[in-house]
Amino acid sequence: MSLSASCESVSQKRTVSNLLAGRVLKRLKQEDGQQLQEATIQLLGQQQNLCSLLREVGNPDLCNIFRPQTGEQKESKGNSCAMAGSLLVCELRRQSLQLGVPMAVLAVKMLLERLMEITGTEAEKEEEDRRRGLLTCSQRVQLCVLLESSKQLLSQGVFCPKLLWQEYRKDQRSPKLEVVYNFHLYNILTLKYILESDDGVRMWLVYQLKALCGWTLPEGEEETRQVQLKVLSTVLGVLVENGFERNHEPAAADKRISLLCCSVLDDMLFWLLDTVEKSPMLKTAGTGAELWMQMFDASLCGGSASEDALRCFFTHSLTHTLTYKPRLTVSDAITLQSEWTFAKASRLVTCLFRKLAVIFSVEQLLCHLQQVLETHEVNWKLVLCFLSTVLVYNPCAQPSLRELLSRLLTSAFEGYDLENMITAFLLARQGALEGASIFPSYSEWFKMSFGGGSGYHAASKKSLVFLLKFLSDLVPFEPPQYLKVHILHPPFVPLKHRSLLMEYISLAKTRLADLKESVEDMGLYEHVSGAGITSVQPQCQAVQDVEKAVALFASTGRISPTVMEASIFRRPYFLTRFLPALLTPRVLPVKPDTRMSFIEVLKKADKIPAAQYSSYVESCQKLRQQDCSAVCLDTNDDPLEILKIQLQEFKQLLVEGNDGEMSAQLSRISHTLSVIFPACPDELIGLSVIKLNTNSPPSPELHVKVVNMILRNFCQCMLDASRANPPNKQSLWASRFVSALLGEPQLLSSLIHRLWDLFHNQGSSLSAAHLLGLAAFVVHLHNTMSHGPLVQLVPPILPEPVPVGEALSSALVCSTHSNMLFCVRLCVAAVCYGMCRGDSLPQQQQQDLILSSFYKKLLYLIPRLLPEARRASITASSPVSEYQEENLPGLWSSATDTNSTWSKTAWHLWRHPAFSQLGDIPQYQLLFSDWLANELRVQRSEDALSDPERQEYQQWACLELYLPRPEERGGCGGDMRSLCSHLLNAIMDQHLGKQNLAKLDHSVSEKGTCLPDILSRLQELIYEMEVTDLCGSCRSTVDVCDFLFEFVSERCSSTVTSASPSISTELSLQLTLNTWNRVLLALPAVLFIKVKTEGGRRTLECNKLIKHVNHHQRKVCSPAGLLSFHLTAHLLKGVLCASVRCGRAAEEVNKAWSQISLHCPLLLVSTVHWWERLSPVMLSLWHHLSDVEPLPEQLQLLTNCQKWACSLEKGQSLSPVPAASALLLAATLHHTWWGRGCNNQDSSAALNMLRAEGGTQHRQMLVFLLFLCVNDYVLALLYPQQNKYHKTRTLCTDLLCVLVDSADWLLIFKSNEQSVYQSMTMVTSDEFIQLMPWAFYSLLLHQSTELQQRAVCCPGFLHTAVRCYISLMQLFLEGHGLRPSPERSDNQPLQILSNAKHFLLRVISQTPPAALSSSQLQSQCADLDPEVAAALSVHQDPHSLSPEMDFL
Repeated sequence: MSLSASCESVSQKRTVSNLLAGRVLKRLKQEDGQQLQEATIQLLGQQQNLCSLLREVGNPDLCNIFRPQTGEQKESKGNSCAMAGSLLVCELRRQSLQLGVPMAVLAVKMLLERLMEITGTEAEKEEEDRRRGLLTCSQRVQLCVLLESSKQLLSQGVFCPKLLWQEYRKDQRSPKLEVVYNFHLYNILTLKYILESDDGVRMWLVYQLKALCGWTLPEGEEETRQVQLKVLSTVLGVLVENGFERNHEPAAADKRISLLCCSVLDDMLFWLLDTVEKSPMLKTAGTGAELWMQMFDASLCGGSASEDALRCFFTHSLTHTLTYKPRLTVSDAITLQSEWTFAKASRLVTCLFRKLAVIFSVEQLLCHLQQVLETHEVNWKLVLCFLSTVLVYNPCAQPSLRELLSRLLTSAFEGYDLENMITAFLLARQGALEGASIFPSYSEWFKMSFGGGSGYHAASKKSLVFLLKFLSDLVPFEPPQYLKVHILHPPFVPLKHRSLLMEYISLAKTRLADLKESVEDMGLYEHVSGAGITSVQPQCQAVQDVEKAVALFASTGRISPTVMEASIFRRPYFLTRFLPALLTPRVLPVKPDTRMSFIEVLKKADKIPAAQYSSYVESCQKLRQQDCSAVCLDTNDDPLEILKIQLQEFKQLLVEGNDGEMSAQLSRISHTLSVIFPACPDELIGLSVIKLNTNSPPSPELHVKVVNMILRNFCQCMLDASRANPPNKQSLWASRFVSALLGEPQLLSSLIHRLWDLFHNQGSSLSAAHLLGLAAFVVHLHNTMSHGPLVQLVPPILPEPVPVGEALSSALVCSTHSNMLFCVRLCVAAVCYGMCRGDSLPQQQQQDLILSSFYKKLLYLIPRLLPEARRASITASSPVSEYQEENLPGLWSSATDTNSTWSKTAWHLWRHPAFSQLGDIPQYQLLFSDWLANELRVQRSEDALSDPERQEYQQWACLELYLPRPEERGGCGGDMRSLCSHLLNAIMDQHLGKQNLAKLDHSVSEKGTCLPDILSRLQELIYEMEVTDLCGSCRSTVDVCDFLFEFVSERCSSTVTSASPSISTELSLQLTLNTWNRVLLALPAVLFIKVKTEGGRRTLECNKLIKHVNHHQRKVCSPAGLLSFHLTAHLLKGVLCASVRCGRAAEEVNKAWSQISLHCPLLLVSTVHWWERLSPVMLSLWHHLSDVEPLPEQLQLLTNCQKWACSLEKGQSLSPVPAASALLLAATLHHTWWGRGCNNQDSSAALNMLRAEGGTQHRQMLVFLLFLCVNDYVLALLYPQQNKYHKTRTLCTDLLCVLVDSADWLLIFKSNEQSVYQSMTMVTSDEFIQLMPWAFYSLLLHQSTELQQRAVCCPGFLHTAVRCYISLMQLFLEGHGLRPSPERSDNQPLQILSNAKHFLLRVISQTPPAALSSSQLQSQCADLDPEVAAALSVHQDPHSLSPEMDFL
């Protein structure tokens, strides 16, 4: 079938081509072929129409033209074409002779007629040309066949291409570009020749290129799309090759063609830039300008052009782009720069810059930029957009830009060149606009360049004046934010030139006032600023000031002086900015937080107007009722939808592996996030610590949605990336993704809060995909913030701010089985990812990717949950096993394999050498103390291990893991004492740990921890030390008893760190000893009594016990002067049990008790007090220990004393007084009278009976008794109880009546004097000893006048009274006196002090001068009470007063 442009009817006759093709299949003889050819030519001689002949010969088979052909088919086709060419040449020669026309002219006429027949005349196709820029598929095929025939004619020398172009241009004023492209493709007419030969081709070519770029491709013509791209790329390649190929000595024609090609390319570039200028946000993928921009690709247009030509072309295009329409002035650039960031720029422009820059290095690009800036007038918008594009697509460009800025500033100050100066400032600000992850903030750059004595301007006064003059010239155009940077962080200026700087600051402040940016709005505190051109809103500045003021209030407990000054001197800002920011309505917490306390303090100081405060309270109450919060955004588009689309596009770019576009997309995402989180930039807030409120209400709903969307997208991206490559083979997309999120502090805070909530409360609901993604996210977050702000947990679970990784690690509470499983899965994923991501990196960078806190979690959990790991504990020096040979990508594959279990992955990780090698680094070592802290947090009822399994695991950890481990690796170095010390410290710290634990997880303290288990391990080890002699290398040096008492002594010493402890240290000491007493009672009592061997005989040594009671237990007794029953019984039990290890048990008990009675009065008094309950227990124990021996005499003496006191109480005849010490007798009487509720009449009668006896022993006993009663009296003063107060005072009065004539009773108020009563100070606490002077005056002032007079006459009374008054004054001045109490109105502190002074003055006047001779007391009184000192001076030397006045 014949297909022709003239659409002739279908003929059933076979064509010449078919006839010839059919005959070729026969193998003809040579003579047969010649005969056939002659016959055919003779037959065709009758055909006079060459065009019809050409159409007939060249008719293609459209069905087979694109199909692959066999060898025979190709051979037949070649023969057919050769035969057709011969026919055409013969016919051309015949007609040329017949017509007298040259064959070349005739051939051109024939080809043009056929070409017009294929493409149509201009008139016929004019309408279609407007609609279609390329040929149809059938036209294209026919044209190709025609051009093949033309090549046959050309090869036989009967065709002239130049004549063809001349005739074609005559007939076609605007030939189709595709036809010309085919001429070039078939090497009939090259584009270079066409450009050289035709002066009008330039306008035609530009028009054709624009039309072809702008032509919209019909649907379903993908082949035509490929032709369109091929045509454009070929033309562009030819233009680049001929326009930019460098010849050493180019001819005039070459210069002409070069200029012509450059002109065409420039026109197309300007057309592209014009399109962008008219539609700056053009994003349609099919626009003509974007299609032409796609041609700027080294792979598309570099086929014919050399690399040098391509470089020249890209350099030329970049230069023309940067200098395109330079209408914007420098002042315009300064003002509008914030609108020219990468995120706001046209995507066509950024793509163009990226394609032009792809073959150059960053250094080359910036050098060329500097050259263009120095030699051309530039378009500042395009220049700054170009810089942003280079920075965004090249994260390593920051050092190069720093170097460029340094060169510009150096050159500027050397030649005082304003152009270099303004260029440097604009480039630095542009870099800062792209965010901290791209380039430092403007404030940091400005401080670094001009803030120190080594700045560029510090060389001379002229340089300083040049800088300040430059800054002053910028003031009319400067955005206010940069002015604030210059004011808050001014350049370094020597003191003698300070006036120059003040002139600029005054000018800048005036400009701020003109812009309605009041200096008052600059805030109270200096904030690092300059992250953007946009002015910081006063409300945002006030929020910063509020946060700073609240933080200072939290640390000091007082209103900062800056706030107080602002409330007076900056009252407009304080009332209109600061207070509204502080009193922002919110849902108030149940327990007042720091902000609420700060508001209350300000209110009490009358700094908050009452109406404003009332409005604030009402608004907070309404919010609590509504219990909702909303975030309003001033934007036309839904930011969530925009962010969702951008994240999806980023995910697609990640799959495609387009790193440059990913960086650009992250920049756009960062811009969208800045709209959603309209907070102040990071550098404005000066954020150094992020507060993580673990119990805070949820964030606004919009913020939660955004954070969830980000985390979900990151997890999806991580899964997609991991399917293709392991982490060490992936690009830097993950770190860049996380870095893009750090520019918004509010977003960062929301992210950390969300991660905390997921890890702490929702771990069990997370899937494996979530775990992998979140683990990788935390790794990169920790790595990116390694030098960034720390995180402070609120409430303060951790004592100080910590890195973000450690803060999130604290959310992983391993207290239950489910918590442990989640924690180990997350930590395994994080450590596997970090190890694989850091593979082949330097050691320090590897460590930045492996969180030490997560690694330590695995060191704790894997052996606990996998018993086989305990048997396979390896170190870095262990031999490599089959499990260790697995490489890191294989380890990551195990972590991401859905068919693998966490235990299998954890086992592989545990056996990997890279994992064990980390254990040699100190920061990755799990110390024994850390292991104990983790173990003590486990809930026994919900533990993964049963009780026997837990016992086995703990014994393994203590004895096999940490006991032999060296101390430098966190172990005990084989020392059993060190092991026990760690256990004791952990148990002692448990009480404080429970408080922190309760803040983190209330269920832990409610359901119980593993404290009983750890206490059992301590008991086992202590018993093993005692029995098997393993506590040290030399037992005679330190035994278990010494070890235990030395431990508690060191513990108490570390608690009290100063000579004058505060209330907090006293409470800490009390808490420490109370905790120690629980440990003491859990250990065998016999361990606290030392048995020593001397001369072959074993004896008891109680020195350590006595010292411990006197120095530590005495300070925390409650009530003062009395040990608890359980502690007293335990210590006595220890004495009895230890005595049986000696040869004579009863004798050793007597000796030990005698020593205790003499040197440990507190234990003696406590034993007497509890003896009624103790005696059955001790008697039973003694009979159990020693069947035949009676109760030791000293213990029997306690019973005898008790019986004697009871008989004395009942008023019976005075029985013989037991042969006991005076203190023992006094303690027995005190307990009997006081403990049994003896009335005052019985006690008075008993005292009278004792008075009748007289004697030194009875007097000493009564003095001791008076001391014990005064101790009760002080207790009644401190803790008022009406009945007890009067009873103790009455008993003390009765004793004073008996003892007042003797000087011994005064000694109990002189604690620092050596006497037989010195041991009394070891009975009660130091606090009570300090209050004895108060008791002295309180008792005396309530006595009768007669008794007072008798006391005054007592020897040494005045000395004692003066010393007690001095001590009383010191107590009052230091604030250690008694607090006023309505229950003892007759004993108010000020009243007692006043009455004591009058009483003392009266006593001084009544006492003989010889009664007081101490000048030291007089000097002390002079400092505290000059009136009393004067009275003492006159009393000692009455003649010192003279009626004459000596004026000399």
